[in-house]
Amino acid sequence: MNQLNLFIHGRPIPSTSAETIPVLDKATGETVALATESGRDDITAALESAQSAFEGWRRMPAQERAALLHRAAEAVRAEAGPLAQLLTTEVGKPLAGAMREVQAVATLLDFFAEEGLRIRGEIPQLNLPDERVFIVKEPVGVVVAIVPSNYPLILLSWKLGAALAAGCTLVAKPSEDTPLATLRLAEILAGAGLPPGVFNVVTGYGQTVGKALVEHPIPRKIAFTGGVETGKKISALATQTNKRVTLELGGQCPALVADDADLEVAVPALVKHSFDNAGQYCYRINRMYVQAGIFTEFTERLALATRKLKVGSGRDPVSFMGPLVNERLFHKSMAHIQDALDRGARLLSGGQRLTGPEFDGGFFLLPTILTGTDHSMLVMTEETFGPVVGVMRVESLEEAIVHANNSRYGLAAYVFTQNLANALKAAERIEAGSVWINDIHRSYNEAPFGGFKESGLGREKSHYGLDEYLELKTIYLSL
Repeated sequence: MNQLNLFIHGRPIPSTSAETIPVLDKATGETVALATESGRDDITAALESAQSAFEGWRRMPAQERAALLHRAAEAVRAEAGPLAQLLTTEVGKPLAGAMREVQAVATLLDFFAEEGLRIRGEIPQLNLPDERVFIVKEPVGVVVAIVPSNYPLILLSWKLGAALAAGCTLVAKPSEDTPLATLRLAEILAGAGLPPGVFNVVTGYGQTVGKALVEHPIPRKIAFTGGVETGKKISALATQTNKRVTLELGGQCPALVADDADLEVAVPALVKHSFDNAGQYCYRINRMYVQAGIFTEFTERLALATRKLKVGSGRDPVSFMGPLVNERLFHKSMAHIQDALDRGARLLSGGQRLTGPEFDGGFFLLPTILTGTDHSMLVMTEETFGPVVGVMRVESLEEAIVHANNSRYGLAAYVFTQNLANALKAAERIEAGSVWINDIHRSYNEAPFGGFKESGLGREKSHYGLDEYLELKTIYLSL
């Protein structure tokens, strides 16, 4: 069995630890590699490597850093096929989706290469006769990036691209379920000319390796994507050494569908965004509030479109949806379904695990729609992180807005109505970091992404995301 190395100071190295973690082909359940549970010495070596590389990287001319990031983006594109295959294996997602993820990584590296050239300071015009004041931006230092299993590369690139463009160095810890593509990415970027120590990868469990990285005195910033409770623990630990944090946490995202919504547009968009990647991403739709006048027609169309989705191995070119990443997420989805049914909801579609020779090795769950739901049910109040959505009937858009805000989460929301005045008013009142009106697509690199309330701290992507990796310094010069 292939045992994976770590990636420290520009090269793969074996771990000092003998403890291993099986990495599974999510469609078959077969163990394809053994990841390492990194030891304390491994963690220190990776952080010291990043620290030793920091001074040279931060002082490299911005144009040279940008050129290296562009070269890295081209190297990712050249290896897109093999990287996508790794993602399909370790995540279970269809190959087309995996390829989109890889291409998005390259695009984002290009974006931050250029954004890093636009970092600006200030000279306030104070008109002091013998003094000048300069406000400059400097890289925060060594960054730790802790990334979940659903989009291992794209969520890493949000952190890596911004950190490197700002002049920071980085140590990444991928999910123990999905280390393959991240380790390969580190090799690709080193081959593209990234200096040793600028990007390092250690592997292992969050409660051990992740905790040790956060507690270590070297990093000055922690960038984390994952669950709310884990994010709170990371924030508390980071506070002990006053580390900066960016936390992109859970979502329990609502869709609001008014009587006058164009269902020809709304239904396909809502189906895709509810069940893409088997529902395993933070800003997917978990709950829908549908106005009474179209409720019956809407749910009939929604169920019909959902039943047409092909569930199967990611290697099958016609599969829309693959398996869940692990048993824990499968059982969480099933628990949310059962809780809703026990409280009076009705199963409109799905609700069962697929079985048979093609499915028994993975956790394949049919895309599931529950109607007759309310806020007593987990599916309407907690993040499912699986292909399950609850649909609730409401009398008005005003009622839908109230329900949408009745949540500790505030990551994203979706509004469908042909009355643009009502749409804009709803978007302004909904407590969420991003709101889509009358269509749904991936968030843009040029716009900030992050959440209100317990859905996170800080922003990623755009120049706002770059600022999260920069410190402000004021210099007073007496002439």
